[in-house]
Amino acid sequence: MKKNIIVYGLTAGVVVSVLMLFTTNYLSYCAGNVDYDTSMLIGYASMLIAFSIVYVGIRNYRDKYNGGVISFGKAFKVGILMVLIASTIFVIAWLIDYFFFMPPGFIEKNFTYELDRLKTSGASQVEIVEKTKEMENFARMYKNPFFNAMMTYAIILPVGLIVTLISSLILKRKNYTK
Repeated sequence: MKKNIIVYGLTAGVVVSVLMLFTTNYLSYCAGNVDYDTSMLIGYASMLIAFSIVYVGIRNYRDKYNGGVISFGKAFKVGILMVLIASTIFVIAWLIDYFFFMPPGFIEKNFTYELDRLKTSGASQVEIVEKTKEMENFARMYKNPFFNAMMTYAIILPVGLIVTLISSLILKRKNYTK
């Protein structure tokens, strides 16, 4: 079981990290023509693509190591362990990229985009000032690697949890007959 979890967890982690690095660095900064909404959509789509490996890993464990039978609980345990490995690799890749390779002003560009959206939506000056203070506080906290890591986990883990739940429901099998 351990080998299966490690292999599929590492594979999913490498895939999601490579896709994240490509989308944040190439599409956002080299190509320069991808807006934030599209970038976010690409990011979550890449997480789903990478976490499809978790489905394959659970199925592999069920069919090769568990005699074609697996309970929901066991499938969930196998899947969530893969997700934790993949998410940790993703977080490490993000921290390295963010603190060592991101161009200066990354957070500020995001904030400018959000404030522009707020202004065009007709927000009051009080709301804009409040949001600006909130963003400045967030930017200050985001410089802390621990806070940064926790926020990154908060982005990826829910996606992995949903994929694991769905995969476990689909793949559970109480008895197996050929």
